[in-house]
Amino acid sequence: MPTYSLVVPAYNEEGVIGELAARLTEVMDALDGDAEAILVDDGSRDRTYELMLVAAQEEPRLRLIRLSRNFGHQIALTAGVDLAAGDAVIVLDADLQDPPEVILELAARWREGYDIVYAQRDVRVGETRFKRATAAWFYRGFNRISEVQVPVDVGDFRLVDRRALDVFNNMRESNRFVRGMFAWIGLRQTGVVYARQERFAGETKYPLRKMLRFASTGVISFSSAPLRAALTLGFFVSFVAFALGIWSLIVKLAGFYNVPGWTSIVVVTAFIGGIQLIVLGVIGLYIGDIHAEVKGRPLYVIGELENFPDERSLPPRAIVADRRVREYER
Repeated sequence: MPTYSLVVPAYNEEGVIGELAARLTEVMDALDGDAEAILVDDGSRDRTYELMLVAAQEEPRLRLIRLSRNFGHQIALTAGVDLAAGDAVIVLDADLQDPPEVILELAARWREGYDIVYAQRDVRVGETRFKRATAAWFYRGFNRISEVQVPVDVGDFRLVDRRALDVFNNMRESNRFVRGMFAWIGLRQTGVVYARQERFAGETKYPLRKMLRFASTGVISFSSAPLRAALTLGFFVSFVAFALGIWSLIVKLAGFYNVPGWTSIVVVTAFIGGIQLIVLGVIGLYIGDIHAEVKGRPLYVIGELENFPDERSLPPRAIVADRRVREYER
């Protein structure tokens, strides 16, 4: 069994794979124990998996997982972690914004006895001011409304000891906010500061739409504050509507005006209707999460496995598609 397992999810990263494999190989050579690197192709539409196969032929320590379709970054990360055999598992992105060389610092802190060592961004090269600002606002706001405190300027790049990973592997929810899940585990955690680099090649896989969806997943998974806010807003609007009703009745009985206006009716009706839709939308997000969990579908399906030395067991809600020879192929 290796001491270290490096898990790298990738989606449409054909321009990066060659450089990624070379730098991972250098890091594995420099580590103080045996290592493997697990590359997870998250249903890429380009030549990502083909180039992974070429790299794996040259480096036997590279293991390949090909998911049956695009399941998303957090699920692809989970698939790689599920098949990692190391005493310490390091998760990083394929775009080389997280320099693989930082792994050596993470390993050094792990040797000091920490269960989770996360990489904390000090400098974020190549990122827009808008992205840096929104990320900072989100995590500070998240920590205010959640019982779980996620370190600011920390992504998924981290080292996780096997005993913490065994806890993580028992957390099989469908909508996953992995950095929050690791924070929830607790145990001994510390950080290593590093400078995040520009993308080596390609384009970001997290446009604004996906960032908003990812943020909402994190909030819904670790906080009931939106529900409480919806309840408070509902009480406030009900109070305002009740006060407006009393005021209208007093004005009518006092004879201050005789011809009612339709503008106020339309405005008030639209306002209350909008608030109701917002509250129902918040409740619907939580119900959607409940619906996904109740169905109990597998988190992912693996279509191809390459370079794994033995059959490794998977946690619940994970499937490897059986390679059966179909009749017309015989």
